[in-house]
Amino acid sequence: MVTDTADVQSQSKESHHHRKDSVSISMPSSPFRSDEFQTPKSVAFNLSEKESSTMISDSTAGGIPMHAKSHSQPIPKGFVVERTVENINFIHHPSRASRFRDRRFDSFKTWSGKLERQLTNLRGGRPQEVGPEEETKKSEMETNLPVDRYFDALEGPELDTLRASEQILLPEDRTWPFLLRFPVSSFGICLGVSSQAILWKTLATSESTKFLHITPLINLVLWFIAVALVVVIFSVYLMKVIFYFEAVRREYYHPIRVNFFFAPWIALLFLAMGVPPSITKTLPGALWYVIMTPIFCFELKLYGQWMSGGQRRLSKVANPSNHLAIVGNFVGALLGASMGLKEGPLFFFAVGLAHYTVLFVTLYQRLPTNETLPKELHPVFFLFVAAPSVASMAWARLQGSFDYGARIAYFICLFLYFSLAVRINFFRGFKFSLAWWAYTFPMTGAAIATIRYSNEVTNVVTRILAVTLSSISSLVVTALLVTTILHAFVLRDLFLNDIAIAISEKRPKHHHHRKWLHHLRHGSSDHKDIENYLKFSPEGKYVEACVDPRSTDNEESIENKL
Repeated sequence: MVTDTADVQSQSKESHHHRKDSVSISMPSSPFRSDEFQTPKSVAFNLSEKESSTMISDSTAGGIPMHAKSHSQPIPKGFVVERTVENINFIHHPSRASRFRDRRFDSFKTWSGKLERQLTNLRGGRPQEVGPEEETKKSEMETNLPVDRYFDALEGPELDTLRASEQILLPEDRTWPFLLRFPVSSFGICLGVSSQAILWKTLATSESTKFLHITPLINLVLWFIAVALVVVIFSVYLMKVIFYFEAVRREYYHPIRVNFFFAPWIALLFLAMGVPPSITKTLPGALWYVIMTPIFCFELKLYGQWMSGGQRRLSKVANPSNHLAIVGNFVGALLGASMGLKEGPLFFFAVGLAHYTVLFVTLYQRLPTNETLPKELHPVFFLFVAAPSVASMAWARLQGSFDYGARIAYFICLFLYFSLAVRINFFRGFKFSLAWWAYTFPMTGAAIATIRYSNEVTNVVTRILAVTLSSISSLVVTALLVTTILHAFVLRDLFLNDIAIAISEKRPKHHHHRKWLHHLRHGSSDHKDIENYLKFSPEGKYVEACVDPRSTDNEESIENKL
C-alpha cells in the first residue's frame, strides 16, 4: 500500500509539471460507493508541489480506494468555482483585473476611452476588447443629439426628468462618478453669492443707505467666499471637461443647460464689480476684454442658432433661462462703463437690447411651437427681472446719470418683480435643484438698481423700498444656502445622477403613438400631425374607428392597446 502511495505521488508531481494550471475538483464517487464519502475534499488551484502531495496523501490515508469509479457530472453555469478561478487569476495577474471593471461609463469619457486603450497597448498589455453594446453607445455619443430628442425624452421646467417611456445609456441602479453628476448649473451658486458681494458693497458706499451704517467688512467676507466658490467650481468642472468631455458636449446641446455656459463668465464680471475698495479701487482695462471674449464667442454661436430657423430657432427653444445668455451683455456694459471704457460697453449694450426685446416678446407670446415653457410659474421666471435691472444701471453708467432711459428699464424691472412676488404661492411644490441659485441674482439686481435709483430720487419711499428688496434678497440667498447644505450633507441628494445627459438617441417603441396622445390630451392646435397619423398609420385608423378624438376619457386604454 505504501508503494502504491509513492507511485501516486510521483505521478502527481509529473502531472503538476506538465499541467500547472490544472484544476482539481472533488466530485462524488460512483453511486455504488457513496457511503465512503463522509466529508468532501476541498478544491485546489495552482497549488505548490508540496501542498499537492500532502492533499493526495491525506486522501489516501482516509481509506478512499484509488480504483473507485467516479462519473463526471456537469457543473452548472455560473458555478462558484468559475468565480474562484477568476479571483485567483487576478491575484497572480493584476493587469487582467482591469478587463473586468465596469466599462459602462467609458462612452462618456474624453475620446470615448480611446486614450486609455492606447496607453494600455503602449504598456504592452493585452488590447482591450470592446463589445457590441459599447460600440453602439460609442456611435451614439459621436453623433450630436437633435434638440427634439431632449423634448421627447425629458420633461419638467428644466428638462431634467426622464419620461416613463424612455431609457438611458447609463445604469440607473448605481451611483455614477461624481464628475458625471456635477452639472453646469452649479455655477448658479457663484452668481448668487458674488451678486451679494456687490449688494453689500453698494449698501456700504451709497449715500441713500448711509443711515444703515453698513460695515465694508461684510462685502470683504462675501467677496472672498465668492472667489473661493468660483475657484472650486471652476476647477471641478474643468476636470469634467478633461475626463468626461462627451458629457459636457451633451450639456452644451441641451436646450436649457446651454444658457448656463454663460454663468461662469458672468460670475467673473460680478467678482470684478464687487471687489472691495480696500483691495483695489481701479481695475485694468485689459481684464474687461479678457472676460468678454468668451461671452462674445458664445453669443455668436447661440444667437446664430436663434436666427437660423433650424431646429434650435428661438421660437422653439425659448425659455426663461435664455435670459442668462442676454444679461451678460448688460453686466459687461456696466463693468466696462465703470472702468471708463466707452465703445465696447456700448456695443454689448446694443446687442443685448436687441436680443432681449425679441426674447421678451417670444416668451410673452407662448407660441404653440415652444415646448420648454413651464405650464405654471416656476422660480426660473425671476430671470425676467435680471435683464432690465442690470440694463438700467448700465445705461446710467454710460450716460453718467440715472436719466429717463435708465428709469424706464428700472420701472419695467420693478413691475415684473412685483407681478411675480404677489404670486408667491404658485412657486410651492417644486423640487430643489442647484439651478435655483441662478434665479436669485435677479432679485439682488433689482435691489441694487433700487439703491441706485434712491440716490437720484431720495425720499422715504425709495429708501424703504431699497432696504426691503435688499433684505428679501439676502434672506432668499441665506435660505438657499441652508437648503443646499441640508441636501449636500444631511439628505445627500444634492448631486443625483444627471439623467439629462444620458438619454438615448433611439426613440422608444410606439413613440409616435405617445406623441399623438400627448397632443390629444393637451389639446394641441397642431391638427396636421394628428390628421396624418390617422390617415397613414394602421393603429391610427383603429383609434379613429373606436374613439372620438374630441374625447379624452379612454386615453389610457388606447395607449395600452397601442
